[in-house]
Amino acid sequence: RAALDRAAVLLRIKRDVNRLDNVWGVGGGQRPVKHLVKEMNLLLREYLLSGEVSEAEHCLRELEVPHFHHELVYEAVVMVLEGSGEGPVAMMVTLLKVLWETGLVTLDQMNRGFQRVYEELGDISLDVPLAHSLLERLVELCFDRGIITKALRDACPAR
Repeated sequence: RAALDRAAVLLRIKRDVNRLDNVWGVGGGQRPVKHLVKEMNLLLREYLLSGEVSEAEHCLRELEVPHFHHELVYEAVVMVLEGSGEGPVAMMVTLLKVLWETGLVTLDQMNRGFQRVYEELGDISLDVPLAHSLLERLVELCFDRGIITKALRDACPAR
C-alpha cells in the first residue's frame, strides 16, 4: 500500500520524465515519442557544436531505442536541409557513416529515415526552397561514402 501511495504522489508531480526514469528505472522504449524526438534533436545539436562522434554515439546508445533510430536519421537529414553552410553537411555525413559502420543504425533504420524525408520533401521545400538540391547533394555524398544503397539514392525525388 505504501508503494502505491508513493507512486501516486510521484505521478501527480508535474516534473520531467527523467525524474520518473530515475525513480523507476524506465527503459528507452517506454518513454514518450515526443521526449525521444527532443532527446535526439538535442543529441544532434550538441554533436554539431562539439564534433564529438563518440559522445553522440554514446548518447544514442543510452536512449535504448534501436527501433527508433530512423528518427535520428530523419532529424539529421532535416537539420542539414534547414541549416546553412558545408560544415553541418560534412559533419552529419561523418556521424551517419560512423553510426552505420558500428551497426548502431541498421540498413532498415537508415532507409526508413531517408524515406520519411523523401515523403515530406514537399512540405520541407515550403520552408527551405533549395531543399531538393540540398537533399540530392547530401544523398550523393552518403552514397559515395557507402552509407546508403543505390536503390535509396535512386529513390531520391528530383525536382
